[in-house]
Amino acid sequence: MSQENPNKFKAVFKEITAPFLSLFKTSRALLGINISYFLEGLIYFGMLGLLAMYFNEYVGLNDIQADKMVGILTAGITLSMLILGAAVDLVGVRKSLLVSLVLMLVGRIFLSGGPAFTGNEGMWSNTHLVAMFGIFWIVLGYGIYQPASYAAVKRFTNKDTSAMGYAMLYALMNLGAFLPGLISPPIRKSFGITGVFWVYTALTVVGMAAVAILLTKKAIAQAEKENGNFEEVSETEEKKPFKEQVLFYLKNFPIRDARFMFFIFALIPVQTLFAHNWLTLPQYCERAFSGVVQENFEFFVNFNPLLIFVLTPLVAAYTAKNDTYKMMIYGTLIMAASPFILVSGPHIGTLFAFLIVMTIGEAMWQPRFLQWVAEIAPKGMTGIYMGLGQFPWFLTKVVTSLYAGWFLMNYCPDDTPISGLNTEEMWLIYAFIAMISPVALIMARRLDGEGF
Repeated sequence: MSQENPNKFKAVFKEITAPFLSLFKTSRALLGINISYFLEGLIYFGMLGLLAMYFNEYVGLNDIQADKMVGILTAGITLSMLILGAAVDLVGVRKSLLVSLVLMLVGRIFLSGGPAFTGNEGMWSNTHLVAMFGIFWIVLGYGIYQPASYAAVKRFTNKDTSAMGYAMLYALMNLGAFLPGLISPPIRKSFGITGVFWVYTALTVVGMAAVAILLTKKAIAQAEKENGNFEEVSETEEKKPFKEQVLFYLKNFPIRDARFMFFIFALIPVQTLFAHNWLTLPQYCERAFSGVVQENFEFFVNFNPLLIFVLTPLVAAYTAKNDTYKMMIYGTLIMAASPFILVSGPHIGTLFAFLIVMTIGEAMWQPRFLQWVAEIAPKGMTGIYMGLGQFPWFLTKVVTSLYAGWFLMNYCPDDTPISGLNTEEMWLIYAFIAMISPVALIMARRLDGEGF
């Protein structure tokens, strides 16, 4: 029995670590994508968390104006993906990634260096215009970058490895999103926000080098050969005439696919919980709690990305062979049910339970959604499908921001004793909103059978 227990422990340990070890056993091309995506998760979320304060400190904008600038970046990126996703299909994965990183590098240089040359002059000042010019290039670059990354995963994996490929990409982005909390504070205290931005700008160059060195034409061809993706349009093949490509796009444009359009819009209700991570959760933790949660609310707000990095590969490893649509239903159901935990009131135990359950649900469905979009895309149209798949996320950010503040003012207002708050009803309403998604997915499956 004593020998049996160590053997069982080794087997369990091997199963747990296998998804993470697979990072180092992947093809050279996919390794380049993973390194780049990890760095972009760190850079994007690191800059996003400081951007409002950047506009306060260096541009002289008030809180309302600064938040609008952040909204232009986040919503603009999502809209940009819709418009520029097709570029990936037209020019290929490698060129798309390099072009997108160059565009983002230009934007980050303007954001980082602008205040040193223009000064603090307020709204529509030279500093403000330079900052917005930088955001413009970041929006353009990111609009190409994410569709290109997921198109690459589709090409460099097969039916047996695709679930893990998409899961690891999503997990690495979230690991990157967690790290600014460790990297940023000491740099910011010594060199200010622009000092942190210059570090992220330098890391952009590192990401470009990873793509240029690892994602060579030879590495792409080898990855396609290893995964048997010969039916994909190779970047080394002769392209169709431009007129033929345009006609093909018009014939197969995603908006014409009713199944696709229903699917992505049905997810908006559950996606509102993502938006509440920065629209509601910080204020909830700061106003409805006292002691350790109130004093360290940033930890709880950023706990989700760390959990995602750990859970997403594990969930993918154990559910890789499961039907994608069923995973979507189970995942959205679990995630949508998580706000019900907070209906019992603000307690540190229920807060942790909410974060863990929500993250488990997210780990089950979010990577599979991106996988589903990439899989149903016709040959040569993965980029535009991925781009359009982001449009409901754009609507989610806009719609949720319109009512989240009202709910905070009425159910969790500032400068009000904890006993005078009514956060229980607020989270109950949010839970019912989120539950619309799994119910819609279940009903669609029953009406259309295996068509979904």
